[in-house]
Amino acid sequence: MPRQLISSGSPFEAQVGYSRAVVQGDWCFVAGTTGTDPETKIMPEGVAEQGRNALKVIGAALEQAGFSFADVVRVTYYITDPAYWDDLGEATAPVFGDIRPTASCVVVGLIKPEMKIEIEVTAFKG
Repeated sequence: MPRQLISSGSPFEAQVGYSRAVVQGDWCFVAGTTGTDPETKIMPEGVAEQGRNALKVIGAALEQAGFSFADVVRVTYYITDPAYWDDLGEATAPVFGDIRPTASCVVVGLIKPEMKIEIEVTAFKG
């Protein structure tokens, strides 16, 4: 089965050379996605709002690939401060609460200081 590349139109995709998502067979791999509002292109202050924005972009990529959040089997959260963990659930629990994919959370530095969270997912249909 041929590989399908999904783009969200982010300028980083062309600049760095990656796809928002790649579909290979029954698998969909969605790249790390930060919290810029997909409509206004503004980065909100709070980690929960950034998380909601990232999930909007991820959801759109999954849909374009023929997947949904229900197909997500793995999610990785990258946060810049461990204190953000407590607020993260405001964004993620409504999406993943019943799906309950495996998850990891790593405290990291992100490429811009206003970025507080990056989320990546892997989905499977089979």
